[in-house]
Amino acid sequence: MSEPATAAPSPIAAAPAPPAPALTTLRQAFDAAWARQPEAASAAQYRNAAQGRQSIANGWTPEPPALELATKTDRWHRDEGSAELEVGVAVPLWLPGERGRAQALAQAEFDALDTRQAAARLRLAGALREAWWQLQRAQLDVAQAQARQGSAAQLAADVARRVKAGELARADQHQADGAVAAAEAELAESQAQRAVHEQTLRTLVAQPVGAQSEAPEALPPGALVDASSHAQADALAAEHPALREAQARLQVAERAQQLAVAQTRANPELTVATTRERGARGERYARTVTVGVRIPLGSSGVRLSRAATAAAELLAAQNQLELERLRIAGEVASARARLTGARTAAEAAERRATLARETQAFIGKAFRAGEIDLPNRLRVELEAADAERQSAIARLYINQALSSLHQALGLLPQ
Repeated sequence: MSEPATAAPSPIAAAPAPPAPALTTLRQAFDAAWARQPEAASAAQYRNAAQGRQSIANGWTPEPPALELATKTDRWHRDEGSAELEVGVAVPLWLPGERGRAQALAQAEFDALDTRQAAARLRLAGALREAWWQLQRAQLDVAQAQARQGSAAQLAADVARRVKAGELARADQHQADGAVAAAEAELAESQAQRAVHEQTLRTLVAQPVGAQSEAPEALPPGALVDASSHAQADALAAEHPALREAQARLQVAERAQQLAVAQTRANPELTVATTRERGARGERYARTVTVGVRIPLGSSGVRLSRAATAAAELLAAQNQLELERLRIAGEVASARARLTGARTAAEAAERRATLARETQAFIGKAFRAGEIDLPNRLRVELEAADAERQSAIARLYINQALSSLHQALGLLPQ
């Protein structure tokens, strides 16, 4: 009797990968988002391409030399033994001034890579900052709604106790329960909005985002100078990535236009060839050396079109640089005004919240003593909740305004 087959041991299940840690700061979110950007992935390849263009511009010839082979024979008609073999090399030559301008263009394109990367990082930081602070606002709304729902539930429980004791009417119970329902609806809506903003941010970073609030970003010295301090403002804006990108684009356009002016025609060619030939069968082979130059005459429509395109791109780059200067100056001025207004509004909102808390305490004592009715108590509760909410939002707006000023100055999250 055969022994039962032994069951093969089941393979050990692979342990699930640990979940990615939640991102709790704006800098962590920026680093995670940048790692996923096409500009970060293709940076090395663009650098290799720029180095290749530099190598071409530094070469002795604009294009590689060409090998020329030709043979001549009368085998197919007279067959008298006539034969000729020619071997030569055609070497393209630089036009006057073309090589130096090609080198300048290749260097400008290589230098523009870093500015393009920095500008792409700043654009990503702007999108990320917007999504980040929208999530912070949504989280604040949820916290405020939870606090209001808790306060309404506590008030409803107090009203229910007093209705049971005969101190309040049944209608008061309905009003208190209605306030609880309104608070619950507000909480549900704020939670839904938070989920939407969480998903928007997660699309950028592809990782969970923690619910911690973000500390304000520290500003560099001179960031809040008055509009009259033009020297300090210009010094801050000089290193703006968008402005540096526009300047690099202008430099590339200038070098390209200068190169297009030098390329008035196709490149001439130097030809060096050797020929081995005989006139008839039985004769000795003779060798000759040929040196020649091929010079194209006139300009083609392609080169004229290329020169016109380079001139148009130069004009566009000049105008774009000026527009960038105006845009950056306007954004910086707007961000400074927004920060000043946010700080003033926060001070006023905090004073209102303090007064509302004191009034809430007075009315709470009076309601428990039976000195005021429930509608007045609910009205004061709503006013206090709104004052607290506006004060918290005003504090958040200060941090958001600081972040916007960082963005306007061209600073990345720190």
